[in-house]
Amino acid sequence: MRFPVIGIIGKPHHQGAAETMLALREFLQARGHQVLTEEVCGKALSLPARERVPILSLGTQCQLVIVVGGDGSMLHAARALSNFDIPVLGINRGHLGFLTDISPLDFREKVTEVLEGQYTIEKRFLLAARVLRHEDPVASSEALNDIVLYPGEISKMIEFEVYVNDQFVYSQRSDGLIVTTPTGSTAYALSAGGAIMHPSLNAVALVPMFPHTLTARPIVLDGDSKIEIVVAASNRTNPQLSCDGQVHIKVQPGDSIVISKKPETLWLVHPEGHDYYHVLRNKLNWGSKL
Repeated sequence: MRFPVIGIIGKPHHQGAAETMLALREFLQARGHQVLTEEVCGKALSLPARERVPILSLGTQCQLVIVVGGDGSMLHAARALSNFDIPVLGINRGHLGFLTDISPLDFREKVTEVLEGQYTIEKRFLLAARVLRHEDPVASSEALNDIVLYPGEISKMIEFEVYVNDQFVYSQRSDGLIVTTPTGSTAYALSAGGAIMHPSLNAVALVPMFPHTLTARPIVLDGDSKIEIVVAASNRTNPQLSCDGQVHIKVQPGDSIVISKKPETLWLVHPEGHDYYHVLRNKLNWGSKL
């Protein structure tokens, strides 16, 4: 695959990310590639107007998009670019960096490998959520990591029922529920006691948050399941729905939240030799065999 036009998106107000984006732009242009930068980043970096485009235009005009930042930057890009079947590569300028796995110290070497065809593409699926009120849709969003129902107020529990493929699973009183993809299993769900799922799995997990019963445990479902969460009408607070921790939707008692797999996927690029288990050992400080 050739990449004559390459897009850049990232965290322009993060000094390290800004420096890397500018260096990356110069590096790519020196190799003869046309470079387009997401408009907010481009303005912050004082780039020429002809190089700045809306994020959706990156999906239509580029053959490759490089995200410079942390996993949050990749999550933002994924929701916008997953509709375009465009490869997305990450340079880590964040903390853990499960999704942005190239070090800024050797990005020239690794990006060169990708541009010369030495890469693999991993397809990661997203979740789509719709909020229904009296059976009418009132809001929707998508998530690469997770969709979380939470009280919206500290120290408040919420009651809800869960259905999978229209079959009743359980009713629960808790601090909320995390619906996670394999990609998100190393994020919020991990801290709530959920299992790590290999990204190749076609699965989603329901992870309760501080349930008011000792028998509530995470459950792993087929990735093509339709999940419905019905917020009990008796709730005294208005819960909220979080998509990747970046999009927040207010929910009312009695609302239903329908979650299913999005048909389009994120095309995540890795340089050759990418090892998921090495990433786990490195990011989670696991011991390794000597």
